[in-house]
Amino acid sequence: MGGGGGGHEGSTTYKGFTIHHPKRWHVVTGKSLCAIMWFWILYRAKQDGPVVLGWRHPWEGHGDHTHDHGHEHEESH
Repeated sequence: MGGGGGGHEGSTTYKGFTIHHPKRWHVVTGKSLCAIMWFWILYRAKQDGPVVLGWRHPWEGHGDHTHDHGHEHEESH
């Protein structure tokens, strides 16, 4: 009854509650998905951070290079 194994391999029992240790693939998959999540959050913060913080308006664009392209096409015709 006290903190013994009680026949539970790869687990810990505390006050009658048995916590099973995760398998290696669970740990690796969880860490991989966590890394992908943080990379995505940081990527989106880089792209949309100024808009979210109010430093730039969303209609100002993401640095696209379409400025003055209309004038070049008019001159060449």
